[in-house]
Amino acid sequence: MRRGWPGWGRQPVAVSESDGVARPQHRPVMRVVGPAMGVVWVVFLVQPWLAAWRSHVGLARDVSLAAVAGLAVSFAWTVVTRGGGRGERMGSRGVVLVLGGQAVLVGLSTLAAAEQGLVGLVFLSVSAVFLIGQPRALLVPLGASAVVVGLPRVVPGWFTIDGLVLSVLLASFAVFGFTQLVQRNRQLQLAQAEVAVLAVERERERIARDMHDILGHSLTVIAVKAELAGKLFELDPERSRAEMAQVQALARGALADVRGMVSATRAVTLAGELAGARQAFDAAGVQAQVPGSVDDVPEHLRELFAWALREGTTNVLRHAAASRVEVTMTADSLVVDDDGHGPSGGAGGEPTAPGNGLHGLTERARAARARLEVSRSPLGGYRLAVIARNEGR
Repeated sequence: MRRGWPGWGRQPVAVSESDGVARPQHRPVMRVVGPAMGVVWVVFLVQPWLAAWRSHVGLARDVSLAAVAGLAVSFAWTVVTRGGGRGERMGSRGVVLVLGGQAVLVGLSTLAAAEQGLVGLVFLSVSAVFLIGQPRALLVPLGASAVVVGLPRVVPGWFTIDGLVLSVLLASFAVFGFTQLVQRNRQLQLAQAEVAVLAVERERERIARDMHDILGHSLTVIAVKAELAGKLFELDPERSRAEMAQVQALARGALADVRGMVSATRAVTLAGELAGARQAFDAAGVQAQVPGSVDDVPEHLRELFAWALREGTTNVLRHAAASRVEVTMTADSLVVDDDGHGPSGGAGGEPTAPGNGLHGLTERARAARARLEVSRSPLGGYRLAVIARNEGR
């Protein structure tokens, strides 16, 4: 995972319309400006550079100047490559080599800059926070503070610079806190991206469920009526034409349902489904007992019962090969029984692989605080029941 410069805000999350995948939108300007602001800190190395420059000309002076310059380059590289989002997380061996090299450069800078060379420990500590990125990185500034306090007291000719301890600790803890904040922001970005993907997937599932519920029923009835019209073509042309007219009407109705679903204006009514079920069963030659009134059903359950009746009718016409169907409806339940093939497979008589229709109906029942039951019917075939939960139980 790429690491961005701390503190430059959260990147917006975009969801692709083509594949529904959420991806963070990058801000190239901030990825350049952020590291540049970090590199500006190098200006504070001017103090040990000037201290070395003012020392006696010689090898120690040249080595110190080169060490300070090398430390500046090393710190700038750390900020740009580790904090600018253009490199993978460095391994433990690389971290040790970089921090060890910076420690050596700090030591060499003190050859001519004396105690002023210890200013480089601030940059060493901040580099450790960038490279390690874990709480254990704070051990480096703590160790550096101990060196700042102790070393000038044991090296002859050096002056104490205890005030540098505050700079080491403040810089290190501030950068650590900032990097942790950015890390939390990144985690929030990932969570937002995941939520966006899940929302897209749920919407796709809803559309697939509605398409199945609408077209599955309509196309099944159309197929039954078209087959009946074909059989009656020679025997009863008038009846055949009437059936084909109904097929046309059903096809138009299915098209209107699809358009309504797309525009979110589709409505399913229990009374309409009862009438449609009677018509479909009659066309298929299935003896059906269907309720004639919906007055006893509470308003909040009528849509669920309508979807359940549509699914039950589709199952009877498409799968059951039944000759008799009974639809029983009460104030808190709707049951569709047939004498067809019945369920097969799983424990309790439930199908081993329920189709999309049953999955969608289960979700609808759960949303309405009801339950879906599938079992063998007393008629010998299939039973589909939707039962509202009794809150008092």
